[in-house]
Amino acid sequence: MEKLTLTTELKFKAPASKVWQGLTDPEMVKAYFFGTNLQSSWRVGEPIVFSGEWDGKKYEDHGKILEIDPGWFLKYTYWSSMSGTEDKPENYATITYSLDENDGITTLIITQDNIKDEEAKHHSEQNWQGVFDGLRKMIE
Repeated sequence: MEKLTLTTELKFKAPASKVWQGLTDPEMVKAYFFGTNLQSSWRVGEPIVFSGEWDGKKYEDHGKILEIDPGWFLKYTYWSSMSGTEDKPENYATITYSLDENDGITTLIITQDNIKDEEAKHHSEQNWQGVFDGLRKMIE
């Protein structure tokens, strides 16, 4: 079965450097992303880990940094312990964050692949928009 890819776009009335900081600074991430702990060295080949507690359940989602252009672009693999799938390569998504700044407005384009169906795609899009709305409130 063909897997789906989602692309969603968010605009921030803030410089790209501030949006990038919001994507990569563990303290900021914890503040807007429901207490999630983010760990990464931000180097290609190194792990990226999101951990915490959701609805009383501990989770540890993880992946690996595939590509990074600090301040502008990040690509990583991602598997969620809450996904109900086994931790194996075919169950990982690839996530990208791409930033573009124009006249004080930064556009963040997020892509996520390996989505099983339209319902999951819609759910993921709602999640991205909701989470990063929290970042928007923080930095604008």
